[in-house]
Amino acid sequence: MSTTLSQAKIAFVGAGSMAEAIIRGLIETKVAEPQNLYVMNRSDQNRLAFLRSEYGLQATSDNQTKETFLREADVVVLCMKPKDVVTSFAELQPLLNEKQLLVSVIAGLSIAKTEALLQTAMPIVRTMPNTSSTIGLGATGMSFSAKVNDTFKQLATQMFEAVGIVTIVEEEKMEIVTGVSGSGPAYVYYFMEAMIKAAIEGGLTEEDARQLTLQTVLGAAHMVEHTQENPAELRRKVTSPNGATQASIEALDRFQFSEAVAQAVFRSAERAKEMGEQIAAPSPIAKSS
Repeated sequence: MSTTLSQAKIAFVGAGSMAEAIIRGLIETKVAEPQNLYVMNRSDQNRLAFLRSEYGLQATSDNQTKETFLREADVVVLCMKPKDVVTSFAELQPLLNEKQLLVSVIAGLSIAKTEALLQTAMPIVRTMPNTSSTIGLGATGMSFSAKVNDTFKQLATQMFEAVGIVTIVEEEKMEIVTGVSGSGPAYVYYFMEAMIKAAIEGGLTEEDARQLTLQTVLGAAHMVEHTQENPAELRRKVTSPNGATQASIEALDRFQFSEAVAQAVFRSAERAKEMGEQIAAPSPIAKSS
């Protein structure tokens, strides 16, 4: 296969927002050529037409064309929803080969289960990107099966660096990555919702509440990035003894803020694992229906 991402033919199975985020990143950073990108879905023609016109790639829901795309691909990226895994994998299984690299973006689905469902020994990269990938500020956790060689590791890393940062972890840590960065943007949005609501209750206009909250979160994130200091240290610096900030931190502590966030991270991790386990191996009856 091609050893560089710019020459590799990449087939995306599933045409949702995560597939589009990766595609946009690859094209905008000129890491891959649009004509080498294939996208396929079951039936949504409008979605495929949009992706075709927006990015100049190849897109289809025609079974024969899909088969050609899959057989020719160097890298196959699995972007379908967990509920569609079993039926999609049954269709994919005869079309894949062990010279290809398989990249999974399916939450909770282990490498072992992917191998079992596809009855394959092909190299597999398991990833957990987050929605900020759609604006090039994603955080992706990544782990590799034993069959993934250095060239493939580099290809996979480059693919996801086109939409943000990549952290390589052992596979058993992938669920906690889901809890931290996969679900993490939602915790920040929820926190912002609460800030905006309180600001409006305190008498600010909705627009002012939104702008002040947004800039505060943006500024705090940039401070951590810019100073490279521990967030705990930055917090201490802005918390004067007996001041307004200390009073507010004490109020958060009374509601067990840290424990609540930790519980959110662990519950997300647990749920991702449950979702992966619920993807069952197809029975003979399910296959023939």
